Amino acid sequence: MYSNSYIKKKPNASLPNPKNSARIENGTMAYKKIVWTNPMAEVNLTIFGSGKSGAEFHATIELTDTVADTEMQFKAVETAIERLQIETELLHNASPVFKRYFVSDAINQAYLLPENKDIAVSVVQQPPLNGTKVSVWMYWVKNSRVSTMKPNTICLERPSFRHLYTTQMHSRQKNEVAETYFIFDNYTEILTARHCTLKDNCIRTWIYVQGVDIHYEKMVTARKTYFDREDLTDKTHYIASTGIEGKYKYPDSIILMDAYSIEGVKKEQITYLQGLSHLNPTIEYGVTFERATAVDYADRRHIYVSGTASIDNKGQIVHPLCIEKQIERTFENIRILLSETQAGMADIAQMIVYLRDTADYQLVNEYIDIHYPQIPKVIVWAPVCRPGWLIEIECIAIKATENNRFEPF
Repeated sequence: MYSNSYIKKKPNASLPNPKNSARIENGTMAYKKIVWTNPMAEVNLTIFGSGKSGAEFHATIELTDTVADTEMQFKAVETAIERLQIETELLHNASPVFKRYFVSDAINQAYLLPENKDIAVSVVQQPPLNGTKVSVWMYWVKNSRVSTMKPNTICLERPSFRHLYTTQMHSRQKNEVAETYFIFDNYTEILTARHCTLKDNCIRTWIYVQGVDIHYEKMVTARKTYFDREDLTDKTHYIASTGIEGKYKYPDSIILMDAYSIEGVKKEQITYLQGLSHLNPTIEYGVTFERATAVDYADRRHIYVSGTASIDNKGQIVHPLCIEKQIERTFENIRILLSETQAGMADIAQMIVYLRDTADYQLVNEYIDIHYPQIPKVIVWAPVCRPGWLIEIECIAIKATENNRFEPF
């Protein structure tokens, strides 16, 4: 089943040359890798845009010391974040917006996380598969202001839009249906206070389900019922989403959700990507999310690719039990989705890779390092919602555009 055939393949030619990774121009994506020995960490950073346009930065931060104790690892990741922000000139005057911690034991490790008042913080138990206890994905924007809203919501203020990040929505009811209704009711209230709606303004959700093989189906049913009430149907549209295994710090909380909405966005700015040559509408197998959603601005396009797996246009799993082939098909599906909006793999700013079987980590990591070496990534243990899927990948892409119909980002 396994082989080393990928090791001989060449990196994807569509990605920028590593020698040019520090070169940044308006409207281009640049990649930068930083390796430190103090703390022992590796940072992969993407930079989009420059000047007054609102440059954006995505970074993944992974530790390289797998034997340090828990407290030292959590201190090391915070030191890496501080050093990145202080020493990386590109990030000077950039506002931190969003931070997600992937941890190995949320119940015992939550107290080690710093208090973050002015940034959206997400914490999910999805153990990093590089052998450490914590990894981070982080996002910054220049020429912006970040303000705190409650509960659990921050607002990224740009000249024409307000970007709302709400994290850690949960309810400790030990009932996936009740918790799903509670979370969406809570989120709807947050949006209503900003004169927004789930249908018109929500772009992306992340739904983590403790015991996904047991509890996912009932969460999906409850979400569909709630969406019907909000006129989110196969006749209108759904929301880009990842629904996958993940735990919060409270063991009696089954469902955990993060969400992203845009205040001021117009429906003409939003495109729902389908990839029908390779994928089927999700409603055909009973779930209700968009494969990918693109948001257009005058100067760029943001593309949010939902959790994507090895599936065909009939909704069937492709290459059961074969991780090597499932990786290839998953990336093929992502390329198809991106191509619908004139984007490609070189426009990806970050990606999260979910594996069902920890034994597949080495092969998957080697494959990605060879074919997409510069894209910031975190690989975590998180079983996908259908047992036959061995891998799922989500990503965010940014594509330079010129579109005078809309305001700049």
